[in-house]
Amino acid sequence: MRGIRISSRYAKSLLYLCIELNEADRVFEDMKLVNRAVTGTRDLRIFLESPVIKSDKKIAALTSIFGGSISKTTLGFITLLTNKGRESMLLEITESFIEQVKSYKNISSAKVTSASPLDAESRIAMIQQASRLSLGTVELEEKVDPELIGGFILQVGDHQIDTSILTNIRNLRRDFSENPFIPEI
Repeated sequence: MRGIRISSRYAKSLLYLCIELNEADRVFEDMKLVNRAVTGTRDLRIFLESPVIKSDKKIAALTSIFGGSISKTTLGFITLLTNKGRESMLLEITESFIEQVKSYKNISSAKVTSASPLDAESRIAMIQQASRLSLGTVELEEKVDPELIGGFILQVGDHQIDTSILTNIRNLRRDFSENPFIPEI
């Protein structure tokens, strides 16, 4: 619980700074990049969490990893975290920052699961459907699950639309198992 509060406070401070400097979009993209790097690289997570490695070595390594691809504001923030001994919380802070920026910019996340990859027309229809369920802009995440057989499952916040054939088959199976009809012999 304490880690969540700390990461939220650091993220909120960075967001306020970005708004003041008019760099929210740039730092938002930077933090998504850092999040993907930390999430996707086990060695980087272990490196950040290591209490044995000194902060100046961590700063040098992080600068060489991210220095050319992120803004000075983002790099300065990561350096500040490392100097304060909070580099092990970088993943949580990036996640919190991303969520706070989405909230600030009124961006909703939608997840669509379909039996096959969506074509451009279906993707537009999913975004339109998700927009009806939320306010603001919609960011669509796609997932393919062949077990659905056909149809899709769209999740936006607490709302879910399930038109998959797999769910229809399960509902039919349940309805038939609850059928009180007893045939005469």
